[in-house]
Amino acid sequence: MTISSSLNAGVAALSANASRLASISDNIANSATFGYKRVETDFQSMVISGGGGSYSAGGVRASTQRLVDQGGSLVTTNNATDLAVRGRGMLPVARSAEVGAGNGGQQMLLTSTGSFRTDAEGILKTDSGLVLLGWPANPDGSVPEFPRDTADGLEPVRINVNQLTGEPTTEITLGLNLPAVDTNAAGDGTPRQLSVEYFDNLGKSENVLIEFTPTVPAAGDSNEWTMRLMDSAQGGAVIGEYTLSFDDARASGGTLLGVAPAGLGGAYDGATGSVIVTVAGGPMEVNIGRLGTSNGLTQLSDSFAPLSISKDGSPVGNMTSAKVDENGFVHASFDTGITRVIYQVPLVDLPNPNGMVSLDQQTFMPSPESGSFFLWNAGDGPTGDVVAFAREESATDVAGELTDMIQTQRAYSSNAKVIQTVDEMLQETTNIKR
Repeated sequence: MTISSSLNAGVAALSANASRLASISDNIANSATFGYKRVETDFQSMVISGGGGSYSAGGVRASTQRLVDQGGSLVTTNNATDLAVRGRGMLPVARSAEVGAGNGGQQMLLTSTGSFRTDAEGILKTDSGLVLLGWPANPDGSVPEFPRDTADGLEPVRINVNQLTGEPTTEITLGLNLPAVDTNAAGDGTPRQLSVEYFDNLGKSENVLIEFTPTVPAAGDSNEWTMRLMDSAQGGAVIGEYTLSFDDARASGGTLLGVAPAGLGGAYDGATGSVIVTVAGGPMEVNIGRLGTSNGLTQLSDSFAPLSISKDGSPVGNMTSAKVDENGFVHASFDTGITRVIYQVPLVDLPNPNGMVSLDQQTFMPSPESGSFFLWNAGDGPTGDVVAFAREESATDVAGELTDMIQTQRAYSSNAKVIQTVDEMLQETTNIKR
């Protein structure tokens, strides 16, 4: 009966608008929740009448969808490990209860923002118990290749503030002037010495003693020196010996003219201006400058002047802080002034983010509807970058939700009026018998 279908349509409309009101109330309730993705309710009409004859009302059906791909604006904070994603992609996290179980079987969840802080074990996690996941770096700070289509390589990001570390010295750059008068026939041939500190593989301090001996000719100037390098870690053993000649032309006077091995040590590389010698801990590059340039070793005037001595490496130091850069690399800073990469946090992307399963704590889980996920380096492919000192606000627009609430209320009242009218019509039908 047509009048009965009107009653059913009205009831269906009340249920649909109640569902829409529920999503609106959820959105408004989470208007201050960081990382909240708003829920949208859509209505679809239901047509069950045939091609002809009397019309039967089909009613309406409501469906809800969480708009994961629509994020809120970013706001700044004062915590270095408050993270947000600017653009496409999500951060991999896991529940602390699963991580604490220690069986390595934590489920990877995804979130767009989080306020991560270290716990008693140094693990970065939020107050709600979400642990940040990342790929561990090698001791030298490089990140090995991990599979990108699985979460098996991810582990909790741990920052041990009591960790000690040091970096061995692998390169020394010499910038000094040798006195030209020493290579004159009137010179006495006294060697000039320079000691350069370096750090071995265990962070201990050692020295490379560099001795420059002038070649004293019978007459005139030789413009030639013998450079000898000795390693304190090997009892002062000679690890390199080279013959240096300097130019005395008007345009390029005082610059290196030639470098020839005179004993131990690798060949001189003219492209880089360096030689390779072997200290106790392994090979070390000593940069003395390119031929014809004033950088590195020079021979001018009458002064022995070490102008610029630099080297890499550092002594053992304590970790003091950590920060995450825009590419997802976690940098640990030490009190010796060095920084080292200890983890890389990838960004996870899926073909259909809105198809993910929505869980509590603003987390999501991949599903067949979302498609297979892929772990990208932040800033590569379709993904955006990671922003530290920031949180993502709720995607809720309170003004828009209140407007939708007014529309929903009016629609609900109108459909309630339909049911009331159908009831009155049925009452009139009943009264026909009287």
